[in-house]
Amino acid sequence: MLAALSAVGPLSVDTYLPSMTEIGRALNASPVTVQQTLTAYMLPFAVMTLWHGAISDSLGRRRVILWGTGLYVLASLGCVFVRSIEMLMVFRALQGMTAGAGMVVGRAVVRDLHDGPEAQRLMSQVTLVFALAPAIAPILGGWLQVSLGWRSVFVFLLLFGSLAWLLCRVYLPETLAPEKRQALHAGYLARSYTEVLTRPAFVAACVAMTLNFAGIFFYIVSAPVYVMQHLHLPATQFAWLFGPITLGMAAGAWASSRSAGRVSAGTLIRTGYAVMVAMTLVNLLLSRWTKPGIPWSVAPLLVYSFGMSLIFPTLTISALDLFPTQRGLAASCQSFVQTAGAALIAMIAPAVWDSVGALSYAQLACIATGGSCCALHFALRNKGGSEDPGRPLAQPAAASE
Repeated sequence: MLAALSAVGPLSVDTYLPSMTEIGRALNASPVTVQQTLTAYMLPFAVMTLWHGAISDSLGRRRVILWGTGLYVLASLGCVFVRSIEMLMVFRALQGMTAGAGMVVGRAVVRDLHDGPEAQRLMSQVTLVFALAPAIAPILGGWLQVSLGWRSVFVFLLLFGSLAWLLCRVYLPETLAPEKRQALHAGYLARSYTEVLTRPAFVAACVAMTLNFAGIFFYIVSAPVYVMQHLHLPATQFAWLFGPITLGMAAGAWASSRSAGRVSAGTLIRTGYAVMVAMTLVNLLLSRWTKPGIPWSVAPLLVYSFGMSLIFPTLTISALDLFPTQRGLAASCQSFVQTAGAALIAMIAPAVWDSVGALSYAQLACIATGGSCCALHFALRNKGGSEDPGRPLAQPAAASE
């Protein structure tokens, strides 16, 4: 159920990409204008990641997930029946505002319900589905486009969102007790966001996760150039890049889940970074000594993705546990940092994607900085004092009275 919620976001982006040309033709819009429907989705998605968790800390997890997913279903219904590109942008923006509710609040639900190995196991399962969704979505979207037309893509999103809403309506309990909820007060929220985003241990963990993913996201953003210019493959062969990355992420999430309660968090972190560093160096050497080709140009990315996904659940839980009374708000901040980081990488990628060597050096810079941030995170946690993970945020004046 939580895994399905985490898949809503990537499915909403990747499933309709194969239909963009047909959408432009059907709605009499230029390719640039159709591309703006993606921006119309991504900007509200990024902004709202800051708010979903905070609202759930006040109103409860279940209510926010049900309302957010319900509005997403209505937005998808609107996309099915649009008659102009402008209306598609409006409904895509509404999709973006609501698609992240389940993903963000779902992380807080995991920590509300479980501790220790069980939390790691459940977070790993969610990560597994989140990793598979971007790979499956374009294939599914292409099949729907060819067989049933572009509107069928939004029918699929409508049905998927409806199923997720129904599962949550029937099976999702309220995991945040009323006495643990926080006031939805503007001044209090401002102080809370400031404290979360200025606590070094939390920021270090978020930056580490963002940079770990950036090491592979450079290749994802550069996919058209990397696949068609460097690997000399046709546009129908993108699976040679996305397949190994997805397989590695899925295997890493599975291994993390199986290791919960058996292998210490420290061992998982060290193993994951050892794998990523080794594969980054292999990738760098291959880019200098060989011509790009299959399979050696994608094999290091597969194994790197394994190490990245092995670390992600443990590092996520460690960051959220810094704020035990406001995990929803912390999850929002975590998602915002990661989304903003991905947007920044997308802006930088054109500067390096013309050279496989430059891409490998960018990956090396990401893993070196990300590993340093991860080490800083755990050093600050172990230090205690101002970085005590049990220290609650300052309460609003109304609540203290």
